[in-house]
Amino acid sequence: MTLAKDQPAKQTKKKVEPSHIPGMGAIPSPEGVSFRVWAPHATAVCVGGDFNNWNKTEHRLAKEKNGYWSVFVPGVKPGATYKFRIKNKSFDEWKMDPYAREVTSSVGECIVYDPTFDWGDLQEYRVPPWNEMVIYEMHVGTFNASEGERGTFDSAIEKLDYLSELGVNTLLIMPPMEFAGDISWGYNPAHPFAVEGAYGGPNALKRFVKAAHEKGIAVLIDVVYNHFGPSDLDLWQFDGWSENDKGGIYFYNDWRSATPWGDTRPDYGREEVRQYIRDNALLWLEEFHMDGLRFDATAYIRNVQGNENPGDDLEEGWGLLRWINDEIEARQPWKITIAEDLRGNALVTAPTSEGGLGFDAQWDAGFVHPVREALIVQEDVHRNTQAVANAVTNCYNNEAFSRVIYTESHDEVANGHARVPEEIWPNNSGSYYAKKRSTLGACITFTSPGIPMIFQGQEMLAGGWFDDNNMLDWTLGEQNQGITQLYRDLKQLRQNASGTTAGLKGPHVTVHRVDIDKKMLAYHRFEQGGPKDDVIVVVNLSGTALEHFCIGFPRGGLWKVRFNSDWNGYDSEFNNVPSNHVTANEGEMDGMPFNAHVSVGPYSAVILSQDE
Repeated sequence: MTLAKDQPAKQTKKKVEPSHIPGMGAIPSPEGVSFRVWAPHATAVCVGGDFNNWNKTEHRLAKEKNGYWSVFVPGVKPGATYKFRIKNKSFDEWKMDPYAREVTSSVGECIVYDPTFDWGDLQEYRVPPWNEMVIYEMHVGTFNASEGERGTFDSAIEKLDYLSELGVNTLLIMPPMEFAGDISWGYNPAHPFAVEGAYGGPNALKRFVKAAHEKGIAVLIDVVYNHFGPSDLDLWQFDGWSENDKGGIYFYNDWRSATPWGDTRPDYGREEVRQYIRDNALLWLEEFHMDGLRFDATAYIRNVQGNENPGDDLEEGWGLLRWINDEIEARQPWKITIAEDLRGNALVTAPTSEGGLGFDAQWDAGFVHPVREALIVQEDVHRNTQAVANAVTNCYNNEAFSRVIYTESHDEVANGHARVPEEIWPNNSGSYYAKKRSTLGACITFTSPGIPMIFQGQEMLAGGWFDDNNMLDWTLGEQNQGITQLYRDLKQLRQNASGTTAGLKGPHVTVHRVDIDKKMLAYHRFEQGGPKDDVIVVVNLSGTALEHFCIGFPRGGLWKVRFNSDWNGYDSEFNNVPSNHVTANEGEMDGMPFNAHVSVGPYSAVILSQDE
């Protein structure tokens, strides 16, 4: 057949070869960038960006197995912007890369990111042992901000010396994954693999982790896998397919999709979604050198309703969490995983080999709720001393450090609640009662078995409630230097800095006195027992001083007061009730072979131990 001179020859499309470089998203190399995306219902996928003037057809992706598409584009360099063009019948849209490591904004463009970073000589940094860990929960956007400017990772670095001097050795960062807008708590991740640009992006986070490690401070990150979004969510109906007008390939498309945060529960039973979440968890630990993960609302990963009804269980959610914890245990066993489950289920921290989820620790509702209630209730007669005693001894699977204990966290100081001083006396968080009872809560937290945690500003007597629009007021640190010193002293004792309170790092506790009428309790903390190990803590939950009150001691001889929260050096309004060293004499009391008389001020705690 001969073609007419003016009839163009039919052009044959050049066959597209898949990328030879493994991995998801945009992976740079010296020769160019590999692009790979999962879109099983797509009929065609292209990648466009500033490198091809956002051409919709120039760089087509080759179809691989199991719904994956990929292509290698020579000459593209880190910093280039890009998106995927997804076609499926009438569906034809630009979509941001689910694995995007950096974005211009939550509704902007993806950026090809080079993960290379100079970590210096800190490659082998190790997280503190669980029994020495003291956690400080931080919201980057409000932690260290100035007038008109949000906080960033770089501005947070400026306060690391302060945190180190405070005695903090572990930071917990509220979720810094790219979210809608520039202001958020972070529990609405729009792009789970990208670091929030308003905080400085991925390299700023790496600078922060490196600087923290140089100060001997571990960094944990909060991850959100119980839901995604719900706003600015390009994962939604990603390749044009969905059922019941739900979320498509990344989400359940039936009744299991429903969460308190929209119909955005990931499909934990789909292999590619499981891989996506697993890859995300390992990213923070391996590339960003995080020292652990705190999993948000795990009850909603393992159960549709977030309850203990087996009929609502998501077996694939249980399986996903086990898989991730087993992976971390096999790859980096010195790193910690913490569940915010708050259902009191011991299986959360039981080994996966025993049917548990394999978390190292869980936030303990059995501590925070009864202790907060005892601090906040107005009249002494209503303080439940026995409930506080139960909170001190609460435990999961006989593992003392399998729980995180606290009186303030981001949830407890917002969502209809306020900080403890504010709850004690609204609009008067600097009052005597607010100071006394909130610091008593800190005393109970730092002397109970478990991993103690405080929320940013708690050590400065911050009032009100947490709001991501309100910056942490650092002038409170000047006004309440004594309160900050009280927290510093508690942390020093907790970590046995003076070598005389080893029992506070130990796993053992015995509450040997609970006096309902006097509103007091006494407990014995120890590791092995003996001098410089045995610690006696006496707590007075009433507004009346306990004068020369007889309690039991495990050993005879001189017991020195290491800490008295009623000391007026912490605050000029404190009573300074004398709590002197005591000599324990032979004579059974509270089930112990010795006894002595102690004095404890109103709403105060005293800590005693022996030198020899």
